[in-house]
Amino acid sequence: MDLYYSPYSASTGAILVVEKALGLQFNKIQVNLGAKEHLTPEFLKLNPQHTIPTFVDNGFSLWESRAILTYLIEKYGKDDSLYPKDPQKRALVNQRLYFDLGTLFKALADYYYPLFYKKPLDAELFKKVEEALNFLDTFLDGKQYVAGDSHTVADIVILSTISSFKAFGLDISKYNNIVKWYERGTKRAPGWNEVENVLADLKTLVESLK
Repeated sequence: MDLYYSPYSASTGAILVVEKALGLQFNKIQVNLGAKEHLTPEFLKLNPQHTIPTFVDNGFSLWESRAILTYLIEKYGKDDSLYPKDPQKRALVNQRLYFDLGTLFKALADYYYPLFYKKPLDAELFKKVEEALNFLDTFLDGKQYVAGDSHTVADIVILSTISSFKAFGLDISKYNNIVKWYERGTKRAPGWNEVENVLADLKTLVESLK
């Protein structure tokens, strides 16, 4: 199983956690986006959209991290705890995954990713960051988990997104529910030390861009 990844991708952490949780071992291939390694003919054969991460399992190529994660859990998970089969429980997990993709992660990317192109940050876009974090803080009011009453892939994905916000230098201390959930979740997530190593690379890059 090959994982093509970048340490600067907010999705990398979630995949590393699920790898550990399922007892898998990936052949990790770091893709240098600056050198346009994701645009080589060989990579485009794997993923015509040339996005990172990309995953290859015995010739089966898949991209979009949330699709990769749910595929891994359904194929290699010993039970359905991370991605419940019950329709209502799964629907709630899916909703949170879509919230991350379309609202929370989108707010992060729209606001912070212009830094990679040496463009100034847009204060109007930061309002979307605050809105998304307020939504998440509300979801977590009185809850230990982001989706239902147990730890799921939705927690893992959103932990990874919040960790990237922190790597970009965002202070989340005013979001009390998120702070408590994040502290619990990072202790629960297997292999989080490896995620921290990836985050260190992102923090270093961000500092160099300021």
